[in-house]
Amino acid sequence: MQRDVRTGGPAGHRRKGVTFLAALGSCALVAASAAPAAAHGGGGGGGGGGGGNRYVALGDSYTSGPLIPRQVDANCARSDHNYPSIVAARLRNVTFKDVSCGGATTEQMWKAQGTNGPQLDAVGRNSDLVTVQIGGNDMGFGSIIGTCAQLSAQDPTGNPCQRHYDASGVDQLTVAIARTGPKVARVLQAVHDRAPHARILVVGYPDLLPDDGSGCAPSVPFATQDFPYLRDTGKRLNLMLRLVARWNHAEYVDTYGPTIGHDMCKPPAERWIEPLQPTSPAAPAHPNAKGEAAMAGAVWQRLTHGRGGH
Repeated sequence: MQRDVRTGGPAGHRRKGVTFLAALGSCALVAASAAPAAAHGGGGGGGGGGGGNRYVALGDSYTSGPLIPRQVDANCARSDHNYPSIVAARLRNVTFKDVSCGGATTEQMWKAQGTNGPQLDAVGRNSDLVTVQIGGNDMGFGSIIGTCAQLSAQDPTGNPCQRHYDASGVDQLTVAIARTGPKVARVLQAVHDRAPHARILVVGYPDLLPDDGSGCAPSVPFATQDFPYLRDTGKRLNLMLRLVARWNHAEYVDTYGPTIGHDMCKPPAERWIEPLQPTSPAAPAHPNAKGEAAMAGAVWQRLTHGRGGH
């Protein structure tokens, strides 16, 4: 479990943040108690390097890879060099279906998104491997980035973004993550229903900002003390995904750890996440081709290390 090292807020607010982390875990447990027992056991299904795999990738823009060459679906900003495509290329005799789509929320698992049908329609009883990376848009990732960038001018060395989301005395981003947990759990339950023998991997989000809490304004236009706040928000999101995966009979793939040191504050040659004004082909605040390759490596490591952990 990641430690909360928020700065700039009163101690009472920090205690409430911890309380909501506990509530977040409770949400995952409640969601799990409503889910049927896992239909797949230790055997069956596809896996790392096995033959005859049927692999389906579900997810949002962190999965689809917007603007990364070569774009193969304009509606969903999907690249053939995103992490599912890289993983699929390493699997033997794979039948691969990538239905990830930029802007997707958990609702798009059941609802069409432009020309992209409901993502869950791609999952069937013969699916062996399903990766799921979803939840960031449910908690309002895009609007959070925009709000924090705009507020930074009010107090460049302070934490105006944190104060904005903590104005009620309860951190609203932690609340949003807790509310997203049951939605992700419902997606996993639906995957189990459609693919009872599949191996399901919940893919976390990479490290967007310096893990040491330092900032890099104006390149990334956040106030100085909002950098650690937003970093910790990303860690809370990943913690929720880890818990929901565990309690819904799926495996969690950590992409945060492998991408530390390659955040959007790093020089162009070192970064795997592009800043708000990208210098490599990628969407703002999204992985570039190196970032997608790093996430593919994390997924592949989980596949080849078996089902033994979360």
